Amino acid sequence: MKRIILTLVLGSTMALQAQNPSVLVKKDHTGTISVSGEGTVKVVPDNATLKVRIENEGKSASDVKKLNDVLIDKVLKFCKNDMKIEARNVKTEYLNLNKNYDYQTKEYKYVANQSLSIQLKDLSKYEALSQGLLEAGVNRIDGVEFGASNIEELKSKARIKAVENARKKAEEYATALGKNVGDPVYLSETGQSEPVPMPRVAMMKMEADASGSGESIAIGEMSIKATVNVGFELK
Repeated sequence: MKRIILTLVLGSTMALQAQNPSVLVKKDHTGTISVSGEGTVKVVPDNATLKVRIENEGKSASDVKKLNDVLIDKVLKFCKNDMKIEARNVKTEYLNLNKNYDYQTKEYKYVANQSLSIQLKDLSKYEALSQGLLEAGVNRIDGVEFGASNIEELKSKARIKAVENARKKAEEYATALGKNVGDPVYLSETGQSEPVPMPRVAMMKMEADASGSGESIAIGEMSIKATVNVGFELK
């Protein structure tokens, strides 16, 4: 019983130092070795979620709201009829109507804006979608987030790679010490990455070049990473 309690305390200590390999040997010549492991899986995204906004300003609250409503309706119809995007893949993020005072003109102005998130599952239609949205009345594209339909499977693969990497590190250190790696005594996951949004600078370029014929995005690869801290018995 005494040995079990001692092992748990050592495991807690090693977890705090897991970023750097550490070894603690007890009087009976057994101990633990603590290492961190990282696993990375790369994949080409197969879908994207666009964050778009329609915003209008005017002197009448009802007028700017009506204008926004007309444009939103136009955007929704474009997504449904022209792009064949299912209704469940188009979602309103927020809807605002603000009253602002202009100190220069000494008048009140009203600003209406509504944000939509649109998930596109066929990336070959990206150019047509972005161009059509701007023509339908969207005046801001706030970002694009790429994703993969099998994201959970990729996360699992990254975790397995991270544990394998940790085990390999532990064996290398143990061999250098003339020891062998035993059973794991603890494991904790410290982080896992999600699909990275498209940089804002690229989005601004896309808005400026919307009338051109060139491509506006480079999809590239998406990295899914997992990091773990593992403690092993050292024999």
